[in-house]
Amino acid sequence: MPDEKDPLLARLQRLSGDLPGVETGTSYGTPALKVGGKLFVRVKDAATLVLTAPVDEKERLIEMAPDIYYETDHYRGWPALLVRAAAIDDAELRQRLAEAWHFKAPAKLRRMRG
Repeated sequence: MPDEKDPLLARLQRLSGDLPGVETGTSYGTPALKVGGKLFVRVKDAATLVLTAPVDEKERLIEMAPDIYYETDHYRGWPALLVRAAAIDDAELRQRLAEAWHFKAPAKLRRMRG
């Protein structure tokens, strides 16, 4: 199980608390949040989050706010967006978490949220 004292994990849990079916787990050995068994965000390291996002949305966000969102060659072409955790405020992170959750959640859970 992930370290429940991880400050980034605690922030993710707090900001995703209203999303149905969120489970805490791990991905690539790091703390993660999943829905329906599918990853939608993980802590990459103490400064970086990895959020799932459609590739076109990822490109738009990187262009809109390169100080917050970016990608490395490893993530190019994949529906995963790197986020500088210290650069994103809670309101925007909550929005991105909701979008990532929606991208991965089963239809039944998406309907519950409305």
